[in-house]
Amino acid sequence: MIEDDAGKLYYVYCNTSFEPPKVFLGMNDDKIEVLSISDTEFRVKNTAIAAKCYDDQTGKLVVDNPSYNLNLMATPFTISYTKNMYAGVGCNIWAGFYGTSRGCVSKCANKEDIVEGPCSGSGCCQANIQKGLNNISEEIQNVTSEFPVQSFSQCNFAFLVETGQYTFQSSDLQLDGRLTKPDMDLPVVLDWAIGGRSCREAQSISSDIASDRYACKNNTVCSNAPDNPGYRCACEKGYEGNPYLGCQDINECEDENNNPCYGTCTNTIGGYNCSACPEGTNGDGRKDGTSCTTISKDGFPVLWVALGLSLGFLFIIVCGLFLFLCIRKRKLLQLKEKFFQQNGGLLLRQQLPTRDGGVDSTKIFTEAELKLATNNYHSSQVLGEGGFGTVYKGTLSDNRVVAIKKSNKIDKSQIEQFINEVLILTQINHRNVVKLLGCCLETEVPLLVYEFVSNGTLSQHIHQKGAFEKNSMSWENRLRIATEIASAIAYLHSAASIPIIHRDIKSANILLDDNYVAKVADFGASRLVPLDQTRVNTAVQGTFGYVDPEYFHSGELTDKSDVYSFGVMLVELLTGEKTLCMERSEEQRSLTTYFLSLAVKNEEFKIIAAPVNEGHLQQVRVVIEIAKKCLRWKGGERPPMKQIAADLQSLAKFNSAGWDSQPLYPEETTNFPSETKNFYSNIPSNLFDHSSMYTSETNVDLSIMSPR
Repeated sequence: MIEDDAGKLYYVYCNTSFEPPKVFLGMNDDKIEVLSISDTEFRVKNTAIAAKCYDDQTGKLVVDNPSYNLNLMATPFTISYTKNMYAGVGCNIWAGFYGTSRGCVSKCANKEDIVEGPCSGSGCCQANIQKGLNNISEEIQNVTSEFPVQSFSQCNFAFLVETGQYTFQSSDLQLDGRLTKPDMDLPVVLDWAIGGRSCREAQSISSDIASDRYACKNNTVCSNAPDNPGYRCACEKGYEGNPYLGCQDINECEDENNNPCYGTCTNTIGGYNCSACPEGTNGDGRKDGTSCTTISKDGFPVLWVALGLSLGFLFIIVCGLFLFLCIRKRKLLQLKEKFFQQNGGLLLRQQLPTRDGGVDSTKIFTEAELKLATNNYHSSQVLGEGGFGTVYKGTLSDNRVVAIKKSNKIDKSQIEQFINEVLILTQINHRNVVKLLGCCLETEVPLLVYEFVSNGTLSQHIHQKGAFEKNSMSWENRLRIATEIASAIAYLHSAASIPIIHRDIKSANILLDDNYVAKVADFGASRLVPLDQTRVNTAVQGTFGYVDPEYFHSGELTDKSDVYSFGVMLVELLTGEKTLCMERSEEQRSLTTYFLSLAVKNEEFKIIAAPVNEGHLQQVRVVIEIAKKCLRWKGGERPPMKQIAADLQSLAKFNSAGWDSQPLYPEETTNFPSETKNFYSNIPSNLFDHSSMYTSETNVDLSIMSPR
């Protein structure tokens, strides 16, 4: 019998009035039958069940015990939360813990709804209990206002039971069912431990109160209870007995039939010693040790030594290999994390959540996925190489063909440029802008994954002789491509969530698909413009021949800088000539300067080489006027991209019949320059070389030439 500091009693006793005798756990006036005891738990019989039963004929309440309280607070016991469950039996009831919402609901409107077996919520439900519980009050409540008595459901019950020890039967709902019988066996598992402190805390407390004293006596070890507060005691190795009274030494040598030694055994406190092995043998003489091994005739156990050395070396090799693999894996993870931060992963993580759609539409690819897609970046997969890196063709696991941009080793400024391109492309959703599918940051150099655009660049179609079919760049295609590019740039300037200035519009950055649909690419130099600003001061970047002269001299970037670059590209489409060519005369070296000098004299058609017929001349004339407006020196005098796109869309709708027959010149149309030529008249139909797709091979930093 034990009394705690509050004067409450609990005890374990044997009742010999039963045959055989039974063990009971007593707490004040409560007595609970103990089914089994171990060093960590008691298994007891739960005879207290919350119950309500009715007479199905009169509806009269014949059993009224809607709640039950099990209080273990004066004991070292807690209800095992891993081995017990809380069960509710009945129809349309809630069974749970009094004063809380923890419990379960069982519903059954008719007899067919009842499901026998494990509690499923139809006739019987179950709920888990919380950890460390030592005081529980059960209760039953009806969940409907309807009269609860049915012929198939006269009773409602709530009780604790060991998990797996109760299987529901429909007869349990009857007044004469199993749960109304006093001998119904519903075992419950109780965990037990000493006090509410850990081993270290209990050992450090000195108190005169019996319940506070450290309970482990001589020759014992203490261990913390795994599922509840408190600790437990056990005898040390070599000792036996009750650890709470003190453990006694085991005499291992006492039993001659179970002698632990091959020779003479001598008992010691907490252990034993074995005499030396007989002559001609070698070892410690212990049956649980190296025993006694016969020595070879030459005095040395070669076989055993060789076997021991072999096993030792094998163990060392296995351990070394395991350690090597662990260290290697750790280093790879650290290296990937280093590359992630080095490639701007933290900056990208901070920026993406603030931009609508960025996270959901952009996938983060792994290094393994992209290696597999490109055959480990084989040279045969190269689409193009430029100043910022190499572009590979790849095939993903879902058979999508993509373009993978692998940057060169980059410094801090190039990291910001890479992150800038990702952030900008996540904001764009336009059919004429190349789509960013995702990126990879866990490699030494960052990677971008784009949709694959299969038909080369606009620059290739304009400038590479003998590369494409004769009609691939007809006037209708050129006008449509110009319209699509203008529409995409207007979208960037006006319709994107944050206005975007591309800053490197040129024919080499315009990709064409199989249907010659244009897609604007390469946003590495682009800038987002805050909604409350119209100008941004930046270091001058762009491509010679396309850079806005006002931006070049002032360093103030505006959307009119893209308008100027678009105007240069219109002249490129009209003439079929490169924007800069050192092989031309000094007067004609810069295509833009030469075009504007001819425009002053109304002689632009001297260099027009677009394949046009008489019906297209008025359209060509309008495009020339648009190009001249785009190339005005002052940005404020250039039209907005939105207006240019609208004008080109309207122009494309007119056919030759929609224009008057007024000639392009005051003179007769026969004065059209004889040197005008169709630049594509002799182009064969063989395939082109993807030598510069997705790249910016002529993109250079012009900051060193900007005014200081």
